[in-house]
Amino acid sequence: MSQRAKDLSKRIESFKDDVIAYVETLSGEEWNAECDWEEWTAGVTARHIGAGHFGIFELAGMIVEGEELPPLTLDQINAMSDKDSRAHSDCTKDETLDALRKNGAELVTFIAGLSDDELDRKGSMPAFGGDVTVNQVIELVIFQSAQEHFDSMKTAVGR
Repeated sequence: MSQRAKDLSKRIESFKDDVIAYVETLSGEEWNAECDWEEWTAGVTARHIGAGHFGIFELAGMIVEGEELPPLTLDQINAMSDKDSRAHSDCTKDETLDALRKNGAELVTFIAGLSDDELDRKGSMPAFGGDVTVNQVIELVIFQSAQEHFDSMKTAVGR
């Protein structure tokens, strides 16, 4: 494990813990608050973070293994995310917390075990604007996009 991987995994773990702690406090009314940006409820948005964003270790693993990434655009990913989220519009808090905990823990473990060379390994995907390193994928998907969803939930709930 590299120091960079250790530091990155600690940041991810802290973010994961913040999201879980927040979701645990949501009342039924807050769970169903509409997030303007996504047009999903706060609960569905939380599930999206757990099932989608925290599941990024699979894509990052493809880069580490030197596998070709799917040639998806950002619009295609957004459409897939919207379809999945609408299909799970009735998700429960327990299901969502399970996804946040399970996938978040797997992501933390995956990242913690990487070497500097693996963090710097590149893959190419139109959604990321071409070549991107594993470290950049994590930064974009967790600390930019997932954070935006988390902020959107807080705005919808009003706290």
